[in-house]
Amino acid sequence: MIFTSYNNIISPLGFSTQENYQAVSNSQVGVKKVKLPFSQDEFCVAKISDDKIQGHLSQIKNADTHTKLEQLSILSIQDVLNQSGINPKDSRTLLIYSTTKGNIDVLSFDSAQDDRYKGIDPKRVYLPVFAKHLQSYFQLAHTPIVLSNACISGILAIIIAKRFIEQGTYDNVLVCGGDILSEFTISGFKSFNALSNEPSKPFDGNRVGINLGEAVSTILITNKKELATPYNTQIISGASANDANHISGPSRTGDGLFQCLTQILDKNTNDIGFISAHGTATPFNDEMESIAFDRAGLNTIPVNSFKGYYGHTLGAAGVLETVLSLESMKYQRLIKSEGFETKGFSGNITMIESHQDKSFTSFIKTASGFGGCNAAALFKKI
Repeated sequence: MIFTSYNNIISPLGFSTQENYQAVSNSQVGVKKVKLPFSQDEFCVAKISDDKIQGHLSQIKNADTHTKLEQLSILSIQDVLNQSGINPKDSRTLLIYSTTKGNIDVLSFDSAQDDRYKGIDPKRVYLPVFAKHLQSYFQLAHTPIVLSNACISGILAIIIAKRFIEQGTYDNVLVCGGDILSEFTISGFKSFNALSNEPSKPFDGNRVGINLGEAVSTILITNKKELATPYNTQIISGASANDANHISGPSRTGDGLFQCLTQILDKNTNDIGFISAHGTATPFNDEMESIAFDRAGLNTIPVNSFKGYYGHTLGAAGVLETVLSLESMKYQRLIKSEGFETKGFSGNITMIESHQDKSFTSFIKTASGFGGCNAAALFKKI
């Protein structure tokens, strides 16, 4: 069996998993209008407080030699190492890092005018160099694998971690997902007219677009039952599929996600407590997901999206939302889909409209992204 284990979330809502779970349980939203360094305009985003980051930098060796994403990643990974006690130098341990853009912000800094990244090698913008930097910091036995497959990167990294362990290649795989707000990502989504000027409303009839967010989240995937203590949960199955529909738009009939769901499910879905959907609050994504869930016979399973709390955290989303879902199952409590009020999709699905206690033993996490990629995984208590 492959187990989920110790984890961490660093986001605008806190620097630990427990802080983040308590925040969403209390309906705290990390999204708000802020001015970003590269623009005079306000954007509705979920930004981690610079002051809070500064308050944690004493925990990092030579903190000023790391980029913002590297600092947050080191803090998150180190927290999981401290909790689990595993040795990062062990040859049976691997780090998989999921991200869409990595250190993309390095491109926007002019070292002659901005000393924030003074001394940072510009080559760290390249994902393999970024990975090598993390390897050097933790003295990892293996070069980390960087998984960058649009917005399914996080959950796909967890699925691949499971496969590596099943094949006997590793015993422990640390999966860390991270992305930060940058001029590159903000400009890209703005060019699609996809950004909302208000907190997003996934699956709601009055949604107008997404909020971007920044976060880093780490989870340990392992075959060691003694490390499964926090949740006593195993990854039952995981699948990915590409609907090959469009460079940015998903299949209108949900074919790719439907294929993933049929691969991970057996015929009995009675014990599935909820589905943590991708739920970006864009018309095409929400509509496609509702159709895929309906086609897969999951119309009575409660659905939520965490994007109303965190915005879209890109490469971190699949990891962060899986960790929150594990907490939800640990406490036997469904977290409402923040921002949802009125039905805005054609598929017959059941949205979680309020926090509620519920006994259940498994949940599904899904994700979809640009290029037609989709992924889904099933987690179950042991």
